[in-house]
Amino acid sequence: MASADWLEELRHILDADLQLRSYKPGQWQELETLADEDPELFRQLPDGAVAVQGTSDAQRADVLEIRRARPLGHTELRLIGWMLGAMKAGKAAPAAPTGVEKQAASLGAWIMEQLERPQAEMLPEALTMGGRLYADMIPFLLIREYHGLVDEPYAELEKLLRSFFEEEIILLPLQRNEWLILSPTAPLSDSLLDSGEEEESEEESLRSIGLGLHDMLASEWLGECHIAIAFPIQPSKSIVETTALLRETVQLGRRFQIGSSVHLPWELHLERLLSAIPEGDRARFVEQAFSRSDYYVEPEIMTTLETFFSLDCNVSETAKKLYIHRNTLLYRLDKLKQETGLDVRLFRDAVMVKVILLLYKVTKRP
Repeated sequence: MASADWLEELRHILDADLQLRSYKPGQWQELETLADEDPELFRQLPDGAVAVQGTSDAQRADVLEIRRARPLGHTELRLIGWMLGAMKAGKAAPAAPTGVEKQAASLGAWIMEQLERPQAEMLPEALTMGGRLYADMIPFLLIREYHGLVDEPYAELEKLLRSFFEEEIILLPLQRNEWLILSPTAPLSDSLLDSGEEEESEEESLRSIGLGLHDMLASEWLGECHIAIAFPIQPSKSIVETTALLRETVQLGRRFQIGSSVHLPWELHLERLLSAIPEGDRARFVEQAFSRSDYYVEPEIMTTLETFFSLDCNVSETAKKLYIHRNTLLYRLDKLKQETGLDVRLFRDAVMVKVILLLYKVTKRP
């Protein structure tokens, strides 16, 4: 049974909320043990959840956190322990890391360390991957949604990525389920050439590459993922700053671009600005906007507005994309104006509605 299937089956059996997290060894040891169970395997979290250790090494312990309204019984706990053991026993021992994999792990660890510093240090010569980081490369951040107890083999993921880019890439593990991918710029040049007579911008080409990469990973790799892309860089000069930008981009994309898995930093300027507003101020703005009507977020009108904005407020193109008559679209926009007092065909009102929708996505409302 695949680990994702195993996890879903366990969630169904227990009727519980399951979360998979990584702990530092010291953090795991500090948790309160369950007196009636194996103290090395089962522990209690402060909020009452049961924590079960999956795998561990000198750097981390991978833990399954189980939260349920009623306590877990002795039999259920032993079943969980047995299933974890069976899954680990059925997993072939990972191959010994290659020299390249060790270098990538060292560079990834260095990047994560620098992200915690107020100002990043210069990249040491020993971490330039044999000088490869002095060339211009396209940076991608890949974050897998599924947080399983078993790691994806580095060699398998690298092979899959090489098959997509048809070039030698650099794959840097940052932390669990998070990788920085550095690709030569050849795919970008190829994308621009393939666009034919219709001139394609660099931004559009990067988007196309990201969408293709996501589709490949979603169909051939375990679990859903998010991808962020930046313009080509010379990694030896700006790998830390670029990684920070891409991580922020994924975070913003998850919050504001619900339903999307490919996130581009140049499309999130407004979202970055709005996220800096204090939460209380955001909530008050949304409450004021909804004091007259919440028609903005009815499913049909929200889909209409998001399509309308994505097509630069073009009425004809929006109607075509939604497969509706132009008059139907105009009726919906007139109804929005009647309900809220805002006409999105006017620039000022369109900006206001766009901000309202963005803040609604990140503001908890009853």
